[in-house]
This record gives sequence, C-alpha cells and structure tokens, in this order.
Amino acid sequence: MTVERNQPRPETIPLLQAFWFWLKLGLISFGGPAGQISIMHQELVERRRWISERRFLHALNYCMLLPGPEAQQLATYIGWLMHRTRGGIIAGGLFVLPSLFILIGLSWVYIAFGEVPVVAGLFYGIKPAVTAIVVHAAHRIGSRALKNSWLWAIAAASFIAIFALNVPFPLIVLGAALLGYLGGRIMPSKFSLGGGHDAAKKSFGPALIDDDTPTPAHARFRWTRLAQLVLIGAVLWVLPMALLTALFGWEGTLTQMSWFFTKAALLTFGGAYAVLPYVYQGAVGHYGWLTPTQMIDGLALGETTPGPLIMVVAFVGFVGAYVHQVFGADQVFLAGAVAACLVTWFTFLPSFLFILAGGPLVESTHNELKFTAPLTGITAAVVGVILNLAMFFGYHVLWPKGFAGDLDWPSLLIAVAAAIALFRFKRGVIQVLLGCGAIGLLVYWLR
Repeated sequence: MTVERNQPRPETIPLLQAFWFWLKLGLISFGGPAGQISIMHQELVERRRWISERRFLHALNYCMLLPGPEAQQLATYIGWLMHRTRGGIIAGGLFVLPSLFILIGLSWVYIAFGEVPVVAGLFYGIKPAVTAIVVHAAHRIGSRALKNSWLWAIAAASFIAIFALNVPFPLIVLGAALLGYLGGRIMPSKFSLGGGHDAAKKSFGPALIDDDTPTPAHARFRWTRLAQLVLIGAVLWVLPMALLTALFGWEGTLTQMSWFFTKAALLTFGGAYAVLPYVYQGAVGHYGWLTPTQMIDGLALGETTPGPLIMVVAFVGFVGAYVHQVFGADQVFLAGAVAACLVTWFTFLPSFLFILAGGPLVESTHNELKFTAPLTGITAAVVGVILNLAMFFGYHVLWPKGFAGDLDWPSLLIAVAAAIALFRFKRGVIQVLLGCGAIGLLVYWLR
C-alpha cells in the first residue's frame, strides 16, 4: 500500500545494526528465492525503508541476470550499497553461513540414518511436496513478473525451448535479453519496471536510499577498483584450487567438485531453480556422486533450511565425499564437512565478485530503460525455466521407475494436497513440508 511521503527519512544505519539484521535474515530466510526476496522486500522496503521500491527492483533485476543465487546476491548488493565492501561481504556471508552449518548436520543425519524407516517415511512424503513448492515458486514469480501478454509469451517460449528443444539456459537468457532490449525500444511501456503496471512507482515513505538519492562515492565506477577486485578474486580462486590439485591431483574428488561448482557458478543463470538441472546432470549423471533420489532428498533438505536454495550444493558435496570416503573409512564425516565447505566457497565466490565489481555499473543505469528492459525480459524467461524444473522433479517423484513403471498414486495425492495447501490456504513452506512428511510416514508404515 502506498503511503504519504511526508514521513521522516530513516537515519543512517550503523554497520553493527545492519550486522544483526543480516544475521537475523540468514536465520529466518526460508521459502526459497521467492520467499527470501519477499522477506527482504517486506523488511527493507516496506518496514525499515532502507531502500526504495524502484532501487530494490533495479538491483533485483540485475541479480536475476547474473549466474548464481539472486536472493543472496541481492542481500550482498544492498549491504554493499549501504556499507561499502565490508557491508556486502557481511550481508552475503551471513545469508549463507547459518544454512551451511545446518546442512552439514542434516546431511550427516540423512546419509548415516537414511535407511531408518522413520527417516525414509518422512522423505517419502516430503519429495512430492517439493514438486508442488517449485510449481508454487513459478506462480509467485510469474504473478510479479508477467504483467502483460508480451512477457507471458517470453515465459512460454523459454519453457518450450528448454523442455522440448533442450536449448541451453545461457542461450535462453541471451534471447530473452535481446527480446527485452528490442521491446524496450519498440514498446517501452511494456518492458519498463513492473511491465507497464506501475509496480515500481509504489512508495512506502522516504527511504534511506531513495529514488533520487545520489550514488555514494564507493559505488561509482573506477577502472582501478575493477582491476583490483578481479585480481583479488583470481587469487582467492587459484590458491585453494592449486592446493587441492597438489594434495589430491586434478582427478581427485574434492578437486573435481571444486572445478564443477566453479562452472556451475559461472555458467548457470536464473537462480537456484534454474541451476539445479545442471547440478543434477553433473553430480548424478556424469560424476555419480549421488543418486537421483538423493538429489531430490537434498532439495527437500534445502527447502527446510534457511538461506539460499542453491545450498543444496553443500548436501551434494557432503554426500559425495562421505560415500566415496575421500579421507578414508574412519574420517567420512570430516570428508563430507570439508567438501561441503569447499563447494560452498567455489559456488559463492563469483557471486560476491559480480556484485562488488558490477554494482557501480548498475548504479549508473537505474533510470535507463535500455538497461532495465533486457532484465525484465530475462525475469520473464526464468518463470518458464522454473516450470520446467517442476516437471523434472515431478517425473522422478511420481514415476520413480520411469514411465515404463506404475504411477505412484500416494505421491500424486500428497503432491496435490501440498499444492492445495500452498495455493488455496496460503500455508508456509515449512508447514507444508512438515504436514506432508507426517503423511508420508503414515503411508510408509501402512505399506
């Protein structure tokens, strides 16, 4: 709801106050990227007024253009804009660390006790719920992004491209950006922020970083600053990779995990839901670090923990190193924990660099349609990709033995019940997962 502009502008926020907020956010940010972005909007735009609606949406569209987790990158961006580089590192780091520690513990429980009937029954019910949650995420993002028929057409085309034609997602992103750019020139009202429906003109009162707030000195582009960040980023990648290669060889499990998740961080676009098929193809199909069932279970764990959904990579790393006994049979937990930390480092390092290096360029374009229109097109395309992911998981859950096998009717009924709870009764993700887990446990015992 739009409010009057005669409210006082928020005072400057001390770094310590921001630290406690980002820590709180890292502990409560459930619901995947859609839920996390919603929480940040409510807290930072509506309630605290640290940043205006238009500046928030501009930063979000840039983060959705980048490979990697857009919610974590958005937190990094806002932290950087408010408190320079250290603010961005604090905001982005605290968005990830609580989830990493929680997932290491949950991954150990899963791999060590996953065959116990109680655990197996819970996951039997949770997996169909995950499919419904991904469909719900597509709906939530789509309802915000697809404001006219042109954006709907881009979403539909992206779905057909990835589902039927198996077009690589980076090409879909480039195509959507080109369509957005052309659309912004031909019909600018359809490709402006909000898709011509004035979504970006909402105001919740004067913001600390408002529409007309001048760009702070640290956020202005400088070639020397860009070169310095690129050099630091290269060193932070090369040193651990060189150490892993020296200790375990290039073909070692930990080295290959680090290399694979570097590529995942750089080559996949559209956030967590878009990157998961790529991770599945590599971790399951190519390297064999875990099974298809374990991958879906990992996504379920990711949905039940705070932080970015892409933190499922920590689960992949833990399970792969644990099962392959990288440090020997007596050190399986240590191997899993080290692998989880390594893949998290290599997955998120590029995200920090993209924000800290690219932020100044973005800040110089927040009123230019030629920059925002391609991002609007990309946001629309991501909706189609997420819908494809929902079908990808639905297939593995409902036909666990492939289409040649029988439809798993209990899983279908659980998925339908989860969808009704999400769409009709507006239940939260955690409530749905707990309820479906209980139903799955009951079905598992009755079989």
